[in-house]
Amino acid sequence: MTLSLSPVFEGSAGSLARLQQACFPEESWDAAALAEIMAIGSTFGLLAFEDVVAVGFVLAFDLKGECEILSLGVLPEMRRRGAARALLAAVCAEARRRGAGALILEAAIDNNAALALYRGLGFTTIACRKRYYRRGQSFVDALVLRLSLDGASVAT
Repeated sequence: MTLSLSPVFEGSAGSLARLQQACFPEESWDAAALAEIMAIGSTFGLLAFEDVVAVGFVLAFDLKGECEILSLGVLPEMRRRGAARALLAAVCAEARRRGAGALILEAAIDNNAALALYRGLGFTTIACRKRYYRRGQSFVDALVLRLSLDGASVAT
């Protein structure tokens, strides 16, 4: 796999919406919502490509002192090949460059693969948001996870 990363830009809301729909069919944002998010000056993100095909993405906010990952996804058929880890490493590097001391994100309590990845990289649980993610007619909790960027190294 030849993986490359590219910064998101204002015109990529449609591509991001299609990726997010494929990654999170029950919880996706449309292109208009993503365009609004991307228009906020503190938003940054990356697209992951295998050759010329977009396979994943990450969007984050710079909250001045820490950064929050709003959404991170990899196409289901491309998971477990290193794209999420590469996106996380790049967003950590960008957060450090912006002077952030920590990175935070939310993950569904039933998303075992994501939780294993995040915990393996040093993220720790700091809170729980009850009934945060929709699963059909029901809801599941979200864990709020934090990674201190002081000395942490997320390798690809």
